[in-house]
Amino acid sequence: MSASQDTDIARAARELLGFKHLRPGQEEAVRAVLAGRDTLAVLPTGSGKSAIYELATALGGGPTVVVSPLLALQRDQIEKIEDEHIGSAAALNSTLSGTKREELLEELDEHELEYLFLAPEQFASVETLDKLQEAKPRLLVVDEAHSISEWGHDFRPEYLRLGSVAETIGRPTTLALTATAAPPVRAEIVERLALRDPVEVVRGFDRPNIHLAVEEHHDQRHKLRALVENIVNGERPAIVYTATRRHSEELAGQLRAAGVSGLPYHAGLHRHEREDAQTAFMEDEIEVVVATIAFGMGVDKPNVRAVIHAEISDSVDAYYQEIGRAGRDGEPARAVLFYRSEDVGLRRFFAGAGQLAVDEALAIAETVEAAGGPLDVHTLHEATGLSETKIVAALGRLEDVGFVELLPDGEVTKADGAVAVDDAAEAAAAAQHSRKEYERTRVEMVRRYAEASGCRREYILSYFGEAFEPPCGNCDNCDAGLTHVEMGKHPFEIGSSVRHPELGVGTVQRYDNDTILVLFDEHGYRTLALELVLERGLLSS
Repeated sequence: MSASQDTDIARAARELLGFKHLRPGQEEAVRAVLAGRDTLAVLPTGSGKSAIYELATALGGGPTVVVSPLLALQRDQIEKIEDEHIGSAAALNSTLSGTKREELLEELDEHELEYLFLAPEQFASVETLDKLQEAKPRLLVVDEAHSISEWGHDFRPEYLRLGSVAETIGRPTTLALTATAAPPVRAEIVERLALRDPVEVVRGFDRPNIHLAVEEHHDQRHKLRALVENIVNGERPAIVYTATRRHSEELAGQLRAAGVSGLPYHAGLHRHEREDAQTAFMEDEIEVVVATIAFGMGVDKPNVRAVIHAEISDSVDAYYQEIGRAGRDGEPARAVLFYRSEDVGLRRFFAGAGQLAVDEALAIAETVEAAGGPLDVHTLHEATGLSETKIVAALGRLEDVGFVELLPDGEVTKADGAVAVDDAAEAAAAAQHSRKEYERTRVEMVRRYAEASGCRREYILSYFGEAFEPPCGNCDNCDAGLTHVEMGKHPFEIGSSVRHPELGVGTVQRYDNDTILVLFDEHGYRTLALELVLERGLLSS
């Protein structure tokens, strides 16, 4: 793209969106999309990810199809587009009548509608797929793209069909958007969406206005008492994350007893109870929402002053996504993790759950083979007696080993040239075991964050592959003067590829004192003693 075209992007941002200037990564992503390149944009919340496809559509033409997981997110974006007067937009969802659905798809086909928003479940309709194919969209946008990754913090099985959807509707230029994605998540997004030689734009994970801190406790009662006191004495509004539904309700009750207005939020509540709690929090009718991970996506409340964790998250990805809901107005905010080493056991247990036995994988593979054509998850459930959650995980592994093909409508069929069913089952079970081992290493990364003696910001940013020179001056360890910068040359550059004789290929993540942390492709995060690595030549470039 020429300099004059770059100027066009900046001008459009000013005239159409009212931007004084583009934020880091925006122009690069728009330029890539306009050049017809598949693009993965990893930009922090509040950085204007939606502006990328709005500018690309305004300058390159539509129609643009936007896959977005929540109706509330779709409504907000449609209202924004209408307020900006940059085109006509509508959402295709289950609340529409058949006639209205036909009208919207016809408008898209005739290019009277620039933006069509829909959840991935809508692609289960063959009619919808056919109409989208006829409309020949120029751009397919996958918002919250981390939802396609089983490494992501909000995996959604419905997203798995999007790679084949893109192929079915004519393989338009594809733009994947997410706010947080560590290297393994980025790799899986690219693979699952079948992005073609994508441009990856990764910018600005740092949220310097958020103070990072960990409070370590050895007694559960003392920890909870300190947590309540922290919220009572700290700035609000605040979000408190807990590991269980029961704890969210108990803690909300303790806060109310202490004079702080708060409500629980978890998947076990009735829908209207969750909606009432979210509305009350968004409109400042309550000061605190005490939630499980069910709360967060689509919540854009700029004045959240604190995000408090009663227990560790299951990954640094999830933790950083959750604390990123604080301080979106740019004003000072704080993120505090209340840590007890015993809490790690619960996360390790969950990370190890979900193993796939060979006979389970075999039952699914044999059912797919015997069907002789497409079948859905519910049919597999009835045929095998396995849970739908187990079946979705197994199909993911069977797809990894090339035995099944996932179709745009969510059904599966045996892939052409698939290996023998017995071999596929054994390979799928082994792949699932490796994945669960990998997940355990991600829990260890959160534990290391909680017990870190150095700059916490540097730890998190290095996890996401972003260089940062400590001290940050805005975390508890830097406040205490514990951070020190190690001088000297490291044997392997951070971010470089290395090979281990047993663990295979990996990427150097960081150095901590006398250890080196490597993210191995097959075995996850491993900490190696630097002295042994050098003495025995365990790593090679």
